Amino acid sequence: MEAGEGERYSLSRLRSSSLEIREKGSEILREQLNTAQKELRLKDEECERLSRVREQLEQELEELTASLFEEAHKMVREANTKQAAAEKQLKEAQGKIDVLQAEVLALKTLVLTSTPSSPNPQLHPQLLSPSRGGSPRRGGHTRNKSASAAVGMATAAPDPPPAPKQPMGSEEDREMDAVLFAEFLSWRERPSLERSSAFLSRVYAEDISPCLAFTRTELSEAVHCAVESNSVCIEPVGLQALPVVKAAAVEQGGPNGWRAQVETKCALSGMSRPCRHRIRLGDTGGYYYISPSSRARITAVCNFFTYIRYIQQGLVRQEAEQMFWEVMRLRREMGLAKLGFYVTDEG
Repeated sequence: MEAGEGERYSLSRLRSSSLEIREKGSEILREQLNTAQKELRLKDEECERLSRVREQLEQELEELTASLFEEAHKMVREANTKQAAAEKQLKEAQGKIDVLQAEVLALKTLVLTSTPSSPNPQLHPQLLSPSRGGSPRRGGHTRNKSASAAVGMATAAPDPPPAPKQPMGSEEDREMDAVLFAEFLSWRERPSLERSSAFLSRVYAEDISPCLAFTRTELSEAVHCAVESNSVCIEPVGLQALPVVKAAAVEQGGPNGWRAQVETKCALSGMSRPCRHRIRLGDTGGYYYISPSSRARITAVCNFFTYIRYIQQGLVRQEAEQMFWEVMRLRREMGLAKLGFYVTDEG
């Protein structure tokens, strides 16, 4: 009997322990199940968040793509418009170039034989005297006939006698200076208006600067710059009433008030002389009244610059020796004008 009781006791203990093990196992499984469900919920939430992010990115990508296509079409339209405008401008420019080339060819034909000593009347119509019906004069300016008559009636002092003209032809004895000719040839190889060359440096020092050195130094420097830049304008003074008040007449020279011209101070020399011409420096600024001597000095320098510009532009078709002697003649005119000799151009 004792053995049977022991077996029953062992069985009861086994049953109780198995029940405990089942309960514990169930608790562990429930805990794992809860954990897994929580993880699944978190993953579901993460998937939803990522799905929303993907949808937002797809929407932004579509908008960006549409914007890029629109910008690309806009750039293509602008490029086509600019290309059409550029082609139109190119055609217009080519037409202008053809016209300018024809004009340059015609101008070269006119100036091939034109020099300051023997200008072409067709190229320089302003050199024709109105009273003589087409005879060219030196200086490059026309005289106003009424102004000349008024000067003759005025009480101004007479002009100095004209300097005797000597022909530059074969009748005049001359001998070429080797140094001057070598300097001219060196400059002619690469002609320019820079003072760095020995040729122009000498001309500036010996002729141009002394010829344009007037009493009024500040105005002289302005005239010098205007002559170099080819922006000086010289014109005759007529009898018409000029809007120049007395203060301006004293400061710059010119007619006294509104009357006909009389003896007036030259703006460059400051001396009382009959000022039959006036100059303007550039497109702006006032006029300055100048005496015949001052005008002759400025004109002589302008003639020199005109000729060397012709050489620089390739418009003079002469031998080097002929060009050199023309330059020497122009230098002599500057020297004579500096010394006070000039040719009157009474019409």
